[in-house]
Formats: sequence, structure tokens, C-alpha cells
Amino acid sequence: MRLTVATAFLLASTQILAAAALCPKYGECVPANRFECTDISRSSFITRVCYAAPEQYMVIRLKRTDYHYCSIPHDVVKALMSADSMGRYYNQNIKGGAYDCRDHPVPEFN
Repeated sequence: MRLTVATAFLLASTQILAAAALCPKYGECVPANRFECTDISRSSFITRVCYAAPEQYMVIRLKRTDYHYCSIPHDVVKALMSADSMGRYYNQNIKGGAYDCRDHPVPEFN
């Protein structure tokens, strides 16, 4: 019985921690409460987009993995969200392009 309770607590704690932070594959975890996040159901490739407008920082979930993009203007994120094909827009305008966090500073969330 104790093991079951402990296991349930551990699983709940992990889910709360995951909800409290966004952890992109090639970056540090950042507080989720600083982002406006949208779950995506109309794309088989993009499943979630989170954007922090003041920092121009986006965390995007592709299938089950989060990636981050730096210095990405609101207009680009808005165009992504309204694109007929979000996956095509991402591949043509964001992926491997001008918003790579290796070329731009990652904002600090204190």
C-alpha cells in the first residue's frame, strides 16, 4: 500500500514539474508560466506552440520533443499559427533559419 501511494505521489509530482517548466531539447528549462501556450490538434507534426512575446522566444513541440527558437518576432509566430499547413510553414520559415538559438542569445527567465 505504501509503495502504491509513493508511486502515485511521484507520478503526480513529475506531471506538476513538467507542467511548470518547458525543457527544449538543446536548451535549459524555462518557467512555463512566462509563456502563452497553445496545444495544436490540426497538425500531425506540431503538437504545441509556446511563445514568450516580450523575450521573442518560442518553444515548439514537434511530435513529442520540444525545441526552442530565439529572437523570433511575434509576426512569424502569428503566421505559423494561421498557416494552412503549420508543418510546411515551420520547415520553410523557421527550422534551421534565422531564429536558431545558437546564433542568438537565449533569454534569461529569473
